[in-house]
Amino acid sequence: MKFDNKTYMLLETGSFARKAIIVGVVGLLLSVVGAFMDHAQFFQAYLTAFTFFTTIGLGGLFFVLIHHITGAYWGVVMRRVAENLACTLPFMGLFMIPLFFGMHDLFHWTHAEAVAHDPILQWKAPYLNTTFFIIRNIIFFVIWAWLARGLRKLSLAQDEGDVSSLAKMRRKAAGGTVLFAITVTLFAFDWIMSLDPHWFSTIFGVYVFSGGFLGALGLLSLLANMLRNNGAGEIITAEHTHDFGKFLFGFTAWWAYIGGAQYFLIWYGNIPEETIWFIHRWEHGWKGVSLFLIIFHFIVPFIILAFRAAKRIPVLIVSIAILVLTMHYVDHFWMINPTFNDHHFQISWMHVTTLLGMGGLFIWWLFWKMASAPIIAMNDPKYQKSVEHTVH
Repeated sequence: MKFDNKTYMLLETGSFARKAIIVGVVGLLLSVVGAFMDHAQFFQAYLTAFTFFTTIGLGGLFFVLIHHITGAYWGVVMRRVAENLACTLPFMGLFMIPLFFGMHDLFHWTHAEAVAHDPILQWKAPYLNTTFFIIRNIIFFVIWAWLARGLRKLSLAQDEGDVSSLAKMRRKAAGGTVLFAITVTLFAFDWIMSLDPHWFSTIFGVYVFSGGFLGALGLLSLLANMLRNNGAGEIITAEHTHDFGKFLFGFTAWWAYIGGAQYFLIWYGNIPEETIWFIHRWEHGWKGVSLFLIIFHFIVPFIILAFRAAKRIPVLIVSIAILVLTMHYVDHFWMINPTFNDHHFQISWMHVTTLLGMGGLFIWWLFWKMASAPIIAMNDPKYQKSVEHTVH
């Protein structure tokens, strides 16, 4: 691939996109075969991949929203990339459809006989019921698609000289952030927390959001480095790499803080129906996964990124970004899969095929969007300031 400094277009992406779509199609076909062999295991693996990629798309949308609200200029040169990442959300909405057919395999509260004998499920039935679940999750993706596509459309209009676009984007982002906070929280409650309908955490939505935004920062860091290495080095500079390093450092600490706060408050409260969620992620083979998550999702990247010099070394930022993305998947695997298989640790080959299948098509769609319009928001009034940005 190649960045054209005259048109600001990303060229020659065809070969990479073809490889991505081939991997995606093969991965999904193998997953379909697995679904016929063990449909319960298929839906568990599919849900893990679905929440993983959806939260990364949501992180891209939040990057755009927060930049418009704050009026920040450092990330203007990467804003279009984040807009394209946010535009994967309508695509992920299509991947949600098969999960509606697997709700009985995934969610205990969809079993009428279980609800009939459980007062807690009966009390939650007005919210946790199949019809309302499907309707509200479709609404979530409609809202996210409206925000992502609307902001990108206004951004492209700004490229064409529409001076009113900036104010429109800021207004849309202001209201959109409120909608984002509500819908992301409910999305986390629905698809992950309700897997164990007796357990709840009021900050679970924040925990899922923080991991998704951290994953999006990791992917944006990789894309920034890719663009620098393919002709955009005079626009996306070492200063932007440094900034992504600071964001990765900050949200690594934030993810750990929210996760720790959730854990300690529940553990010290010592209420059985609350602590059981963490016990299921410590016993029956899950202890190693929990420790692995703490070490490589927090301790290692936190220590490395604490040093200023580390944030200015591209190969180190790329390595940390890959680690962050890997651990983001492990985090979703850790949140979702202890619910099943009598809470024993189990990983299936379908976790690999669903990850590759969904991931291949996710990357193909992302690069198709990136190549369909200028990759830099060149007519933003803060563009030149972003290019000249220097970290102090």
